[in-house]
Amino acid sequence: MNEIRVVIVDDHEFLRRGLKLVFETFVGVELVGEAGDGREALAVIPAAEPDVVVTDARMPGMDGLALVRAMADAHPEIPVLVLTTFEDAELVGALIDAGASGYLLKDVGAERLEESIHAVAEGGLVLDPRIAMHLRRRDEADDALAVLTATERKVGALVAQGATNTEIADALHLAEGTVKNHVSALLRKIGVRDRTNLALTLAKALGH
Repeated sequence: MNEIRVVIVDDHEFLRRGLKLVFETFVGVELVGEAGDGREALAVIPAAEPDVVVTDARMPGMDGLALVRAMADAHPEIPVLVLTTFEDAELVGALIDAGASGYLLKDVGAERLEESIHAVAEGGLVLDPRIAMHLRRRDEADDALAVLTATERKVGALVAQGATNTEIADALHLAEGTVKNHVSALLRKIGVRDRTNLALTLAKALGH
């Protein structure tokens, strides 16, 4: 069986050096190139002929998302595994939509990383369980928003901005008791226990 050829992309040379040391312990994996950002990676890839690209998500210049999109156009046959420190559900969703084959956090164990490289090389999709949980929460919030009434959406938008019940009542010309009832309905429909989590969830779901 041929070794899986990998190019790593990260703007921190120290981290690239650490990854290279880790990769040397992997079975059936060969590091064939490295780059400091997406643009440099696109220049390296034709000569390196990798089977998998492992990239950071956020980098100066061409970041991971732009690289994934460029790879989908120029090298759709090469899977891209994103390895980053950011637990960002919105970014992960955009990366998966753009064609990324996986998303792992940088504290992933070496064994899990090795397994993931083999998995994406074979056409699989790899997602860190913590990221999968964030995506499920986002999807659940989106589903909940779909069943909100027009007034609940207006109240929710103000809750997301940190407004009190009194401020919401004044802004929407509602009785304060009515606002309180709407907030209770929002807590139930969104599936959170307190106003702080309600505000955070609505802020993300509504794009605030």
